[in-house]
Amino acid sequence: MVNAREILNDFVNGVGKLSETNGDFIEKFVAVDSSAGTASGAISDKTKELIGVALGVYNRCQYCICVHTHGAYQAGCTREEILGAAEVAIAFGGGPSVAYSAAVLNAALDEFEHDFD
Repeated sequence: MVNAREILNDFVNGVGKLSETNGDFIEKFVAVDSSAGTASGAISDKTKELIGVALGVYNRCQYCICVHTHGAYQAGCTREEILGAAEVAIAFGGGPSVAYSAAVLNAALDEFEHDFD
C-alpha cells in the first residue's frame, strides 16, 4: 500500500534538509519551479500542476505524483481533471505509467482529496 502523505512529507523534509547545506541552489531551484509558466501569466497554477501530475506519471516518479496531485487539489483541480492529465501521460507512457497511476496516483487522490475543501 502506498502512503501518499508520507511520500509528500519525505519530499518536503528532504528538500528542507538539502537546503541546510545547499541553500543557494535549492532557493534558486524553488524560484524557477514556482515561477515556471505562471510568472508570465502564460498558464494558470491549475494547468501547471496538471502538467506536473502528467510528467510525474509519465516519468514514474512517486514524489512528483504526490507533490503535484497535492498541488493540483490546492490549485482547485478536481479529481476528474487530475485523472484526465494522467490519461494523457498514460497514452504516452503505456503500461508503466498505468502501474504508477494505479498505485501511487490513486493513493494520492484519495489521501489529498479533502485537504482543501
